[in-house]
Amino acid sequence: MLVTLREVLDYAERNGCAVGAFNAPNLESLNAAVSAAEKYNVPVIISHAQSHEQYSPLDVIGGIMVLVAKNAETNVCVHLDHCEDLDYMRRALEIGFTGVMYDGSALSYEENAANTIKAVAMAKKFGAGVEAEIGQLASGEGGGKNSGGPVYTDPDTAARFAGETGIDALAPSFGTAHGIYKSKPVLDIKRVAVIKQKTGLPLVMHGGSGVSAEDYRSAIAAGIRKINYYSYMAREGVTAVKKALGGDDVIYYHELALAAEKAMQAEVEKAMEVFYGRIF
Repeated sequence: MLVTLREVLDYAERNGCAVGAFNAPNLESLNAAVSAAEKYNVPVIISHAQSHEQYSPLDVIGGIMVLVAKNAETNVCVHLDHCEDLDYMRRALEIGFTGVMYDGSALSYEENAANTIKAVAMAKKFGAGVEAEIGQLASGEGGGKNSGGPVYTDPDTAARFAGETGIDALAPSFGTAHGIYKSKPVLDIKRVAVIKQKTGLPLVMHGGSGVSAEDYRSAIAAGIRKINYYSYMAREGVTAVKKALGGDDVIYYHELALAAEKAMQAEVEKAMEVFYGRIF
């Protein structure tokens, strides 16, 4: 069933785990995430990133995501990820999204806070929760490098930002990056714990794909309650398609789509076993 961002984050807080947030730019990734959640009977977040608009327009995929969530046999939050445009955010909320992330991390503190306050006021009218970001990852959404490199989140700035904006969740920068890692990330878990203590908010790990199981568990113990996971999931879909194309039995495109979906679901399940580990 369709639930809000606050509801899934409350679940994670109560159980000392992290809820997985999986991008769903197509039916295959959408089905993979929801089917895995139904199998394990855990809540899940399905996300649409504004940067995916060119592949999957919000006005097309958004309604499908909401419908799938309403019909799901487990709790599903439909979330807007990395939104930099408040008009775009309004469109998502009008479609029925129950969580939104305003990303003003590339802006000055003042601009980020001012726009986030507007996002919170807008989302409140729709009953949706709001996530925001302070600091900046080494790479932007989609894997492109940020011009200035990573900007680690200052705990005191995070506390000020949380207090001024009234957000429901905070995404700090502590060593992760979007996309495929070329080397093992070195995470500042102590920073996460301090930010959690100072803000009292559920914290979000962006660039969650490719992190070791040990680091996931340490981050969750420090206060991470939502983990964004897409790049490695999508890569498994590509690998399955390449394997299927290597044979002579594939005739129809839907056979490739199904192979990708099954492979992505298997990857989501592996991630969920770590994210929700304490409740299994």
